Amino acid sequence: MITESVDDAGIAELVLDAPPVNALNLKDIATLAGHLRSYADDERVRVVVLRGAGHGFCGGGDVKEVQSLPGFEGILGQTHGSMELTTAIAECAVPVIGAVHGWCIGLGVLVAGVCDVLLAAPGTPFVLAEADNGAASGMIQAIGLMPEKRLRAALFTAEPVTAEELHHFGSVLRLVPAEELPASARDLAGRVAAKNPAVLRALKAATDESIGRDIRGVFRRELAHTLDLNLRGESAPLRENFVRGTRGSYLQTGRTADEQDAP
Repeated sequence: MITESVDDAGIAELVLDAPPVNALNLKDIATLAGHLRSYADDERVRVVVLRGAGHGFCGGGDVKEVQSLPGFEGILGQTHGSMELTTAIAECAVPVIGAVHGWCIGLGVLVAGVCDVLLAAPGTPFVLAEADNGAASGMIQAIGLMPEKRLRAALFTAEPVTAEELHHFGSVLRLVPAEELPASARDLAGRVAAKNPAVLRALKAATDESIGRDIRGVFRRELAHTLDLNLRGESAPLRENFVRGTRGSYLQTGRTADEQDAP
């Protein structure tokens, strides 16, 4: 479930609330993207805070849903949804502040990679799970978090990149204890929302035009490799390893067996 609230200061708060680990199914993805797109015509909204409820930010896409749908319906839905969600964040008319804690896996990393500003709790692992799920896409979003060589290592190993590393790179603005993260994100959002709303929207558009990435175009080309792997039958067995519980956890402590990882 995705919950939305907009306060009098113009702060829209979007909360991922899908226990146990905030894995996003196709409905959640569409709902979240729809809210973000709607702010283009909602003059009340000056800034967005995107965070997760519970013990972690986002456990990725719902692999169990992908595996349960007939034919290629699941993987097509998840890859299309990943494109629509990440472009909705990147193209949002107002700045998007991501507040990440607990864990950030697969699609969660792609989402974090396209937020305008990130806060994160110390120790939070960011895991690109593509190698373990038979995917070869998401690099255009994740390059917003780390340098190329670090990205390559994270992709090839599916080993965590810590919030501390990302803070060192400058892609995480500030490390904030998990229990203080929602309030800290709202405080930062309040300082942004206090600026002239027309200027904020112009700054967001100008920044995207100047230093933005062609996420839709590049991601579509990346997805060709992911879809090719699925058509050749390489990917489904890897996802099934997760569904059956035969694949080890990325996090050896604090995770349940029901953790989801994005395809």
